Amino acid sequence: MDTQNAPIIDVAAAWASAWSGTDPQALATLFTPDATYTDLAIQVVCEGQDGVAEWKQRTDQLIADVRVTVNASFRSGDQVAIETTYAGHIHGAPSPFAVPATTILRLRHGLIAADRDYYSLATVLAQSGLPATWAAPATTDLS
Repeated sequence: MDTQNAPIIDVAAAWASAWSGTDPQALATLFTPDATYTDLAIQVVCEGQDGVAEWKQRTDQLIADVRVTVNASFRSGDQVAIETTYAGHIHGAPSPFAVPATTILRLRHGLIAADRDYYSLATVLAQSGLPATWAAPATTDLS
């Protein structure tokens, strides 16, 4: 095992596991208190551990069976790149989706200080059987 990359692999695996789990705090604890989380596909920026936890909670209310599978990860300095498959089933959509995604993490003292997610919202919607004009409900309470 490449011990130089072991912490990076651990960070990528922990991040993907927390996204695939159901506990928003499990994801939030991977981040610094002043972290930023940016989902570029839908232009959302969350700040701090509370913002990350709220983002995970909102995602889980919108998408059933969220799964993030790490396909590859590597680092350059304090930056980690993670190639994944992002999958789930938007509540009310005819079909599930599974799209390629890339996440860039910036680490500080072993925690995530910044997260930038890149994936195609158009592909998510097309695979889900939703129109390109579809937008998530404004409320996070979808029950």
